[in-house]
Amino acid sequence: MDPSPLSIFGIRHHGPGSARSLRHALETLEPDCLLIEGPPDAADVLPLAVHANLRPPVALLIYDPEKPQRSAFYPFAVFSPEWQALQYGLGRKIPVRFMDLPQAVQVGLAAEAETLAEARRVDDPPDPPSPSGPPDPQEDPVADRPDFEPPLSRDPLSHLARAAGYSDSERWWEHTVEHRRDGADVFAAVLEAMTALREAAVSSGLKSVEPERERHREAHMRQVIREVRKEGFGRIAVVCGAWHAPALAKMPPAREDAALLRGLPRRKVVATWIPWTYGRLALASGYGAGIESPGWYDFLWALDARQAHGAGTASDGDRVATHWLTRVARLLRGEDLDASSAGVIEAVRLAEALAALRGRPLPGLPELNEATQTVLCFGDPLSLRVIGEKLIVSERLGEVPEETPAVPLARELAREQKSLRLSPDAVARQLDLDLRKPNDLGRSRLLHRLNLLGVPWGRAVRQRGSQKGTFHELWNLQWHPEFAVGLIEAGLWGNTLPGAAGAKVRQDSESTPDLPTLTALLDATLLADLPDAAGHLMTRLQTVAAVASDVVHLMGALPRLADILRYGNVRNTDARVVGELVHGLVTRICIGLPGACGSLNDEAAEALFAKCLEAHAAIGLLQHPDHTSAWNGVLRQLADSPGLHGLIAGRACRLLHEVRELDTSAAARRLGLALSTANAPAQAAAWVDGFLRNSGLVLLHDEALWAVLDDWIVGLTPEHFTSALPLLRRTFSTFQAAERRQMGGRVAGGMKRGPMWVGLPDGFDVERADRALPLLAQLLGLKG
Repeated sequence: MDPSPLSIFGIRHHGPGSARSLRHALETLEPDCLLIEGPPDAADVLPLAVHANLRPPVALLIYDPEKPQRSAFYPFAVFSPEWQALQYGLGRKIPVRFMDLPQAVQVGLAAEAETLAEARRVDDPPDPPSPSGPPDPQEDPVADRPDFEPPLSRDPLSHLARAAGYSDSERWWEHTVEHRRDGADVFAAVLEAMTALREAAVSSGLKSVEPERERHREAHMRQVIREVRKEGFGRIAVVCGAWHAPALAKMPPAREDAALLRGLPRRKVVATWIPWTYGRLALASGYGAGIESPGWYDFLWALDARQAHGAGTASDGDRVATHWLTRVARLLRGEDLDASSAGVIEAVRLAEALAALRGRPLPGLPELNEATQTVLCFGDPLSLRVIGEKLIVSERLGEVPEETPAVPLARELAREQKSLRLSPDAVARQLDLDLRKPNDLGRSRLLHRLNLLGVPWGRAVRQRGSQKGTFHELWNLQWHPEFAVGLIEAGLWGNTLPGAAGAKVRQDSESTPDLPTLTALLDATLLADLPDAAGHLMTRLQTVAAVASDVVHLMGALPRLADILRYGNVRNTDARVVGELVHGLVTRICIGLPGACGSLNDEAAEALFAKCLEAHAAIGLLQHPDHTSAWNGVLRQLADSPGLHGLIAGRACRLLHEVRELDTSAAARRLGLALSTANAPAQAAAWVDGFLRNSGLVLLHDEALWAVLDDWIVGLTPEHFTSALPLLRRTFSTFQAAERRQMGGRVAGGMKRGPMWVGLPDGFDVERADRALPLLAQLLGLKG
C-alpha cells in the first residue's frame, strides 16, 4: 500500500511572511494530521495554546525537575509559523503532534556528558598549558582548509542570500518571502533550495561537521512520520525548519533511524508555558533562531490580520510605510521629540523613493530607518536607537492563563503580584515605595525575598540625601522570562516565599565565613522580614565575629549593622539583638585599628582610608556616647602617630576637626607640622590629600589652613614641587569646579581677607555682617 501523502513545509522560525504562506497552504490542503517541529514532552500542555488567556509571545519551558538548570525554551510569537500551525490544527480539532527529539533524551544526553566530564576531571586532571601554544586541530582536518565555513545547517539562508547579491540573510528572506502577498509556491522553492544546499554540503566534504544531535533529531522526526502513517491518516502536513525538509522528504530505511536512536539515555522532564518577550526573540539576546526585528515583524503580521478580518482597507498592505512611520512619530512625541505630520509625509516619500531606486516593491525596514533618521530624527542616530528598542525590537511581555502548570512557588508569586498590584513588565521602570504604607511594605518584602532566592526582579537603588535609610525605597524593576527557571530552582528550598527564602539564608550563612558578607546577608534578611532566619544568622554572626581578627573585615561589617540598629524599627523588626554585637565590634576595631595602620603602602592605605570613612559614618549614625568617645580616641592616636601613612593621619585629623575635637588653630598647627621640611614632600602631600580630599570648602573658609598650605607650597624647591605635584593635583581634582574657581580667583587676586568675602562689592560692611554670626551659629547649633 502506498504511504499516506506527505506535505512538507520548510519554514524559517519567527517570520510573518512564512507564517502567512503556511496558514494559506494549510487551509488549502486541509490535512488530517499535523506534525510540527517541537518537543513531544509538551503534549500535555499543548491544548493550552488555544486558551483565550494565552497571549504570545510565550515559550514552552521543558526542564529536569531534579536539576532545573537543565532546561530548554521553545519561544513562539504570534507571527511564528509553528504558532500559526498550532492555532490552525487545534482550532479545527485535528490531531497535532510535536515530532522533534524529546527533551527527555536531550536532557539525558546532557546529564551523561556532565557525568563523563566530571569523571575525567577526577581521574585525569588537565595538563598545564603548553608553552608552545595550543595543539593543531588534527581531529578535524576540514577546519584547516582555507575555504572552511561553518556548517550550512547553522544559517543555510546566508548562502542563498549571497548568491542573490545580499550580504544579510535576514534582509534577503524579508524581501523574498515576508513581503510576498501570495506565498502558495514558496515551500516547493524552499525545499528545492535546501535540497541543493545539502547535496552541495555532501559533495564538498562538509558532511562530517554536521552535529550528531541534528542527525538524532531528523531520525526521530522520520520515525514519528512513520508512526503516523501506520495509524492510517490520509493527508499529513509536516512543519519543520527549512534545513530539515529534504531529510524528511526522502527517508532512509527505518532500521537505520532505529539504530541511530537505540540506547539514548532519557530523564524525566516537566513542561509548562511561560511568558516570553520580544527582546528575548531578538538575535542580539543570543537566541540561536533569533531575528533582528521582532517588533517590526509583529507590526507586519498585525497589519495583515487587520486586512484579513476586514478591519483595514484593501490598500493597507501597500501602505506599510505610512502605518509604520505614524507609529514612529507617535513614539517620538511620547519621548518629547518633535515629529510633525509634514515630517511623516516627507519620510514616507523618501522611503518609497529609496525602495524604487533599489528595485523593491515596498519599503523595507532599511529604507524606513534611513528615512526616519534623515527626516524625523534630523540625522541623530541616538533617536533612532530609541525607535530600535521600543518599536523595532519591542519589549512586549506575553501572558499565560492561571491553569498553566507551575511550581508552588511560582503560583504564590502570582498571587502576591495580584494582591500587591505589582504586575511583571518587560519594560524597565522605577518604583518608589513608602514603607509606612502596608501595600508598599509588602512590595518591599516581596522584592527582597526574591533577591535572596536569586530572582532579581527588582534592584534597590541607593539613595542620597534626606531619604537615605528612612521610609522610602527606590527600585528598578524589569521582568525577564528566565526568572521562571529561577523560581523552579528556588522551589527546592520550599513551597512558600518566606519558607524558601529563609531556608536559603540558613544554607548561605553556613557556607559563608566572611563577616562583611554575613552582615550584608543579615541586613537583607531583616529587610525581607524573615525573623527565624535572622535569629539563626545572628548566632552565626556572633560565632564568626568571636574569632575574626582582621580589622578591615570588622570595619566592613559595621555599616550594615549600624543601619539595622538605626532604622530597624521602620520595618517593625526587633533590631535590639544587634546592639551587643555592634558594641563588641566597635571595641575590637578601636583596639586593633592602630596596629592595622602600620607599614602601609599606598594601595593598602587607600583601602583602609575608605574603611575608616565608612566606620566613622556608622559610628556617627549610632550616636552612642561610649562608641563615639572610643572612636575619637583612636582617631587622635592615629593623628599623633609618627611614621603613619600621611593619607590615614591626615584624614584622622580632618575627622577630629569635623566633630570639633580639634579646633581650627590646632588643625592648622598639625597641618604645619605635617608640611614641615622634616617630612618628605611625598609624605606631606599624602597628608594634605587625606585632610582635604573632597573638601575644598574647608580650605576656602579657613584662613589659617589656607595660609599654612600656601606657605608650604611657596617654600617648595623646584625638585620637591615636581614630586609633590601629582598628589596635590589628585587632591584638588576632588574639589568641585566652583571651589577651584574661587581658589584660583583668590590666588590671582592676592586677597588677604577671609575667603568667605571673596568677590563681594566694594563698600560691603564686613563688621556689620559679623554681628549676625553669633545668632546664626546659635540657630544652626554650632559651637563658638
